Amino acid sequence: MKIVAVCGMGIGTSILLKMNAEKVLAKLGIDADVEAADIGVAKGAAQTAQIVLTSDELAGELGQVPAKVIIIDNFFDLDEIEAKLTETVQ
Repeated sequence: MKIVAVCGMGIGTSILLKMNAEKVLAKLGIDADVEAADIGVAKGAAQTAQIVLTSDELAGELGQVPAKVIIIDNFFDLDEIEAKLTETVQ
């Protein structure tokens, strides 16, 4: 499974979201490749991903993508990430 973690600038918060998503996926025993990306790169990466994790503000900027877009309100909240990934993946 391919997951793209997206933020506006592509450096700080997308890496944080990537790392937290990887922690949650490991806890759930789900094998996935998580990529951090800015919005420009994410538009292309989301074409081959199954899931995109991003903020509400950026979700609309992705346009039409085949990936399931999951809105994460707090990139630090592992419980929120876990709940939303669990709901989508299982």
